[in-house]
Amino acid sequence: MFLRSADHNAMSPVPLPLRCPGCGRESTFDPIPNFPDHIVDGSRFVGHRRCPSPACRTHVFVVWEMPQNVLASYPPQTIDFDKTDIPAPVVSCFEEVIKCQANECHRAAAMMVRKTLEVLCADRNADGATLSDRIQALRTKVVLPEALLQALDALRLLGNDAAHIDARTYSDVGDSEVKAGIALAKEILKAVYQYDALVRQLAALRKAGAPSSSTI
Repeated sequence: MFLRSADHNAMSPVPLPLRCPGCGRESTFDPIPNFPDHIVDGSRFVGHRRCPSPACRTHVFVVWEMPQNVLASYPPQTIDFDKTDIPAPVVSCFEEVIKCQANECHRAAAMMVRKTLEVLCADRNADGATLSDRIQALRTKVVLPEALLQALDALRLLGNDAAHIDARTYSDVGDSEVKAGIALAKEILKAVYQYDALVRQLAALRKAGAPSSSTI
């Protein structure tokens, strides 16, 4: 329930659901004391919120409408990304992808997806004169499903379309294309860097002396 203050455009704020641009957690963001929300056009409100995590407390400016629908936030919400076991240079590139997408810089995001592939190839010593050549070399360096191997080249072409005016693989490089590219890139990074660690983690939990599948 809203309560009007002495300023007829000011209202007491309510908590809002957000993905924190600081720590990446999905949380219910708290109002900041002594900072009321303001009505901007009768149905939309602007105000300040803060991440509830004591280790984060990121301050966010929000635009929202009833009942608790966040229309925009600054810094913007970002797509989640698990960095576990991924090398720092790859993480740095891919985090830039995510920041560009959050700020609606779609072509910049697509070009940074391509850059992420270049850094991935370099990390796995996949050499070649062009990125296309390096992606082919990467096939001998990593174990990936064929669909993800093909996705590597699709992401390269998406980056090309973003960088060159004469590239025509995609009809547009916008939010839908970039979000699809990010989702694919995340799966590639998981497969290259994280799946083995998950398998080892599960194997470590087996009971000592437990029978293998070949003995059952």
